[in-house]
Amino acid sequence: MPHIIIEYTDNIKGEIEIGELLMKMNDVLISYATIFPVGGIRSRAIELKHYRVADGSEDDAFVHAMLKIGAGRNETDKAKVCDKLFAAMEDHFDPLFSKRYLALSMELVEFGESGTYKKNNIHDRY
Repeated sequence: MPHIIIEYTDNIKGEIEIGELLMKMNDVLISYATIFPVGGIRSRAIELKHYRVADGSEDDAFVHAMLKIGAGRNETDKAKVCDKLFAAMEDHFDPLFSKRYLALSMELVEFGESGTYKKNNIHDRY
């Protein structure tokens, strides 16, 4: 952990450089290696083909990020990381805001160890 999952509407796929965004999000998490082990970082993006935004009368778009982490981090650290992640999203999509209607959102999902299963030898590199 942590995992970043980014959902985005397919009407912006040609304008957003999603791979670059994933790199930026990973870079933020890597900068907090004392909070999150680097070997546990995962990021992925899901292009949405079926969606509806507002009343559907415009070609609206949205990007929603979810940061999933295990329990145990303090509120200050979680806020710092989330603020940096969302700032990276805002910066990445700033040029698109001048061209079209766009909504950005992010949520933090924190869960306990009960109900999660993991096996990872990537940590050995770090």
